[in-house]
Amino acid sequence: MEDHPRREECREIPKLVSSFVDTFVDFSVSGGLFLLPNPNPNSNHNPLRTQYPAADRLIAIGDLHGDLEKTRQSLRLAGLVDAADKWIGGSTTVVQIGDVLDRGGEELKILYFIEKLRREAARCGGEIISMNGNHEIMNVEGDFRFVTKEGLEEFKIWADWYSIGREMKSLCDGLEKNPRDLFEGIPHSFNGVKSEFSEGFRARIAALRPSGPISSRFLSRNVTVLVIGDSVFVHGGLLPSHVSYGLDRINDEVRDWIVNGSSQGRRYSPGYCRGRNAVVWLRSFSDESPAKCDCEALEHVLATIPGAKRMIMGHTIQQVGINGVCDDRAIRIDVGMSKGCIDGLPEVLEIKRSEEVRILTSNPVYFKSSTAVVEAEGGIGGRREGLGLLLPENGPKQVEVKA
Repeated sequence: MEDHPRREECREIPKLVSSFVDTFVDFSVSGGLFLLPNPNPNSNHNPLRTQYPAADRLIAIGDLHGDLEKTRQSLRLAGLVDAADKWIGGSTTVVQIGDVLDRGGEELKILYFIEKLRREAARCGGEIISMNGNHEIMNVEGDFRFVTKEGLEEFKIWADWYSIGREMKSLCDGLEKNPRDLFEGIPHSFNGVKSEFSEGFRARIAALRPSGPISSRFLSRNVTVLVIGDSVFVHGGLLPSHVSYGLDRINDEVRDWIVNGSSQGRRYSPGYCRGRNAVVWLRSFSDESPAKCDCEALEHVLATIPGAKRMIMGHTIQQVGINGVCDDRAIRIDVGMSKGCIDGLPEVLEIKRSEEVRILTSNPVYFKSSTAVVEAEGGIGGRREGLGLLLPENGPKQVEVKA
């Protein structure tokens, strides 16, 4: 009887070893972030939430594309993190509209960084909601056309540490002795890929394919469509057919593909995520010219979503900065901030429950007094009308990244 408590302690040793190894691997891969194991490991598989009530303060951040420093700058611009990258945003709700992946070399570090802030925000009553962009969908499908050399190297390093962690766990009694091979079913070489990049390709496939360790851990919690208060968020855009199909259904099916696709032999995403009219690829409301934006289709979509006043999207770079068309019913927030795009100055969108929409910008051209804020009224030097979100008639040309 006296040995019973000790036997119970011994049974916990494998769990402690596993947690220590996971924390060690995360610390090594994330650039020094100390993330304790998730106390609820099944939380990533909880039902996704598509609709939320209006937030007291909401910040929307556009495409990040592997640029960790611009990610930090955007968060600081919005008053969400301090100089030490600690969450100070209180109960703010943050929406990152997708495209963390590709074009840069710090994709994993951004995923880990957002995870750290997600936990800190939750303790303060805040929330960070991540979305799928076309580049998340492409990478889970194994389409690496826009991956950088640095991006391949980052995933190769991850695979090395992940494999070391598996080896360490296999030495502990009570843990799995022969874990499944991380690279099972992945070839050693690829047509058209230089041999020096093969290991990076293998690591990226292993991490991001459906049911992969990184896709399951990070991307499985992403939503593809989102409604908060009177704002609809989507990476590319929504058509009436998407709404009639069902927003909850879209989120559930994309998530199920990311989590279970490999076991079910589904390499490719659902059809509404593929092609020019897909929810993550659509550009019907993103052209630089308001005359080329399908405002009629937009009005139809918003009319079918109860209470919706505006659609907020990324995907198409707006060199002029965050702006709106169709009477500001379509707001475009991808400013190409990543060095892998046009190295644009960060801007974020702020929506408060009791106020109109406004732009928070780091562009000194838009400074008003001593603040980096473009107010909802007055616009920029008289060139922006309405809420200050309309494109100036003779403003800089929009740069469209072909991805």
